[in-house]
Amino acid sequence: MGWNARGVTALAALGVLAAGVLVPAAPAGAAPRCGSSGAGGPVQVAHVPDWTESIAVDRRGRMFATAYFSGRVYRIDAPGAAPVALTGDVGANGGIVVREDGKLLVGTGNDLAHSLTGDLLPVSKLLEVDPETGAVGVYASGLGGIDGVALASDGTVYTTTLGGTAIGRVTPDRRVDPAWARVPQPNGIAVSPDGTEVYVVQTTLAPGVYRIPVGDPGHPRRWVSTTGTDTVGVPDGLTLDGRGRPVIATHAAGEVWRVEDGALCAVASSPELRLSTQLVYGRGAQGFSTGRLYRAGVDGRVYEVPGGAQ
Repeated sequence: MGWNARGVTALAALGVLAAGVLVPAAPAGAAPRCGSSGAGGPVQVAHVPDWTESIAVDRRGRMFATAYFSGRVYRIDAPGAAPVALTGDVGANGGIVVREDGKLLVGTGNDLAHSLTGDLLPVSKLLEVDPETGAVGVYASGLGGIDGVALASDGTVYTTTLGGTAIGRVTPDRRVDPAWARVPQPNGIAVSPDGTEVYVVQTTLAPGVYRIPVGDPGHPRRWVSTTGTDTVGVPDGLTLDGRGRPVIATHAAGEVWRVEDGALCAVASSPELRLSTQLVYGRGAQGFSTGRLYRAGVDGRVYEVPGGAQ
């Protein structure tokens, strides 16, 4: 979420800026094509007037987006609809997820200072936002600068801090552990369908995907490593498809990756997919609907990615 983080903090901004500008973009098609990937290029379906760090979709098919520079949370009611600002500046936004009750959880502190100091001084907040009124409250505090946010089926929340190593955890009764686990340069994050593992993207230096056993968070396991030109692809946000496979946005590669059999393959490749921050699957029968994959990015454009449909 970010450039260098799904949203990344300015560190991400600077870090990915470095990764995306100083490092040559990986050629399209760097990762092998996924065997089940569909045809058709990305189609623009919305445009947020800001760097879009993260997106989420509720069961009514409405999309919600965090805007990095303005600090706002936007609602987009359907493809083609104009974004509506739900909030004012609530902080340097990171990840966003939708709870089962429809309320939004939004990460803050995704700026350079909070990201770099988050491991030592975890003071950032996870906000609760009403999707109808935009009312904002504090759900939890005492976390490192929040980039990625993931929600488990039991209500547990996990967060990443790109400028550090800490993975935060907030239990359903709101107990906060700012350093529940540690992974280098943690960015995109998701929870396995059965809730037993947390998947985390490492963005640069040695990009890849880690699996953290929920029952043994002190021993993260490196699951997938990038090779060749994928090592400068700058992976960012992470979601899961209908089979529980990680699907990953990239900044420099211009690709959407999927993990299959312990390796990476590309479900889509296009210049429009460069500078991507986050991916999400739609929900419901209308609007941003079930089975469709959507991408957000630094350019504020939201694309449907037909190749990632499930």
